[in-house]
Amino acid sequence: MNILVLNSGSSSAKYRFYEMETEKCLCWGLVERIGSRGALMSHNRHDGNNLKKAIEIPDHAGAIESIIEVLLSPEHGVIEDKNNIDAIGHRVVHGGEKFSGSVLIDDEVMKQLYECIELAPLHNPHNIKGIMACREMLNDKPQVAVFDTAFHQGIPDYAYLYALPYSLYKKYGLRRYGFHGTSHRYVADRAAAMMDNPVENLKLITCHLGNGCSIAAVKNGVSIDTSMGFTPVEGLIMGTRCGDIDPAALLYIMSREDLGNSEANSLINKHSGLYGISGLSNDMREIESEALAGNSRAEVALDMFCYRIRKYIGAYAFAMGGVDGIVFTGGIGENSYEVRTRTLNELKLLNIELDPEKNKNRDTSERFIDFGRGVRTMVIPTNEELVIARDSIELIQG
Repeated sequence: MNILVLNSGSSSAKYRFYEMETEKCLCWGLVERIGSRGALMSHNRHDGNNLKKAIEIPDHAGAIESIIEVLLSPEHGVIEDKNNIDAIGHRVVHGGEKFSGSVLIDDEVMKQLYECIELAPLHNPHNIKGIMACREMLNDKPQVAVFDTAFHQGIPDYAYLYALPYSLYKKYGLRRYGFHGTSHRYVADRAAAMMDNPVENLKLITCHLGNGCSIAAVKNGVSIDTSMGFTPVEGLIMGTRCGDIDPAALLYIMSREDLGNSEANSLINKHSGLYGISGLSNDMREIESEALAGNSRAEVALDMFCYRIRKYIGAYAFAMGGVDGIVFTGGIGENSYEVRTRTLNELKLLNIELDPEKNKNRDTSERFIDFGRGVRTMVIPTNEELVIARDSIELIQG
């Protein structure tokens, strides 16, 4: 069976196409700048047959149409007929409390997806556009929604509630939801396989570190806490997001700087984090380079970033009553040995002993980065799209 995986953003549509008997990704690509001049399509086939071209894409329906066309292309495609697409799996950012797992999309699910828009107004509407476009182009094909929040629905109430009036939780759903759940779920399962121990027996801390960052405590295969909260702002320091701050500090800034809600939202989401502290960039590669060159603000940004990760690892180790493994994934987690070194070398209480050579290894495959004593530490490239494909085939096969 063949599964088309879609991730529809505000002005982009990412895709991967899987042949599921072998779980081989036959092709992948991106349509960007949807609705703008200079829209681009990048398409990569598994055998190195690649395509990049400028196209006119007025909306998400046009993007899906272009994706289907390139899949069918005699020169660049991988299938001969639309009927070779057996199902479509969609990344959906927010499922609220309605969805604790992936679901086949029907009219009732669509109704509930619309009800979740208020929880993720910047993401869910565009995810829905991708679903609706596929209904137009591939209306007889089953579609599956896989939610970033679903994996964290196992978090107990004492960990997901905020110490605000309970009525606000009941009225507005104000609670910790967590994000990056599909990534945390994938790398936890892969860590268990690497450790040759069922995930149900393990206490794992998974660190998804990219421009957006989150950590999850995964106990016996279930997420029992995670650093992101009601929105993706809470928790770790990120590329442009501030992470944890005193909420009264934001109220103070709004008063002194005469900021409205929109401006305050932009401040904590787009102008803070590594970028805000360093004054240079939200790109960890640039931060590291400048820090090593003696830039003091880059150095403090790097130290703050790693310190916050250590705090969460320590907290989650105690919350779970121990830890068997720590996983690094995401662009920074997979590629920055400096971040891993600064983070793990200060966790001697967990009996972690890094192997410098394994840690510096630029290999993109799964690997341990310790000497094999104490808590195991791993780098595991995430693969959220494969999880979406797997969930899709599982649901359509019943």
